[in-house]
This record gives sequence, structure tokens and C-alpha cells, in this order.
Amino acid sequence: MRGDILVGELHEYGIDQPSFLAHFSPGPGWDGIGSLFEAWASLSGPDPDGACTLAVLMPLRDLDLVLVPADSEQTPLEVFKNCSLRIDGREARLRY
Repeated sequence: MRGDILVGELHEYGIDQPSFLAHFSPGPGWDGIGSLFEAWASLSGPDPDGACTLAVLMPLRDLDLVLVPADSEQTPLEVFKNCSLRIDGREARLRY
């Protein structure tokens, strides 16, 4: 979620330690931010000082995205503060 706007849904299907694997279904808010996740998914190669990674992640972090669990008893996670979320097409990896 980004505020009250649904960015997409994650449907967990497995674990590849330390990440949870999920299928991603875009929501109404995806169009405005999908390109930021695509930039992170395409990041590869050496990044000795982390500058390239930081340049890609900061705009994502600034979106203040929140993972809202289907089970309302769990605490929502702030993306890139409490957890890491990588979306590449219809596949996602969540680590927290």
C-alpha cells in the first residue's frame, strides 16, 4: 500500500532463505512506481561502495510503501525500513 492506494498483492509460494518467495499481482498504484522496481531488478554487477544500489533504492524508500498483512493481527511492515522487497515482473522476494 502507498497511503490508501493498493500498489499490488503478494501471494507467498515458497522460501529461499533468507527470502520469502511470492507471486506479484499489480494493483492500481503500480503504474506510477513500477519503473522504480524495474530499475532495482535490472541492477547487476559489482557495486563496491554501494552507490549504484543506494541510487536505485532511495526513491523506492521515499515512497513509504507498507505491507499490510491479510491477517489483521500482524503488524504492517514498512518497506525498506522493516523489510526488503524486490519485485521483478510477476515474481517478488521479501526479506525481513
